[in-house]
Amino acid sequence: MANIDTNANTEITADEVRVIDPEGENIGVKPLADALEMARDHELDLVEVAPNAEPPVAKIMDFGKYKYEKQKSRQGSKSNQVETKTVQVKINTGEHDLQTKAEQASGWLEDGNRVRLELYLRGRAKGKSREFHRERMDRFLKFVTADYTITQEPEKGPKGLNMMLEPA
Repeated sequence: MANIDTNANTEITADEVRVIDPEGENIGVKPLADALEMARDHELDLVEVAPNAEPPVAKIMDFGKYKYEKQKSRQGSKSNQVETKTVQVKINTGEHDLQTKAEQASGWLEDGNRVRLELYLRGRAKGKSREFHRERMDRFLKFVTADYTITQEPEKGPKGLNMMLEPA
């Protein structure tokens, strides 16, 4: 939840710290006891923001607010990650099923996610020509309404052929 390796107030182990006031001004290098007293005067916490600096940098701020903002920024960076979604179709998948799966894939592409199209092959379907397999994949692609680029041409996978689509 919170950034565990951030020290505040009495958790700071350095004898001297470079102090930054709540407005962001550099006050200078102070003994830890003086810096803690300054933080108490402002009714805030002394938070170690750069523990590896020499001397460590500590800022006078609200530690609870700092932890909350760190957590939110971490969550925000997770939500911006691109995912790879998978759509599986078979050689004899019906037109309506292809349309439904293509609508779902279009939504994923519009959201900025990659889509892996898997043409699932079983039995004698594996022995059919590459052109036949490509035509079956193109049957699906004609229903995709979102703009896309093919970043990975169809290649053989363990269960059939795989193709990767990315938003254009």
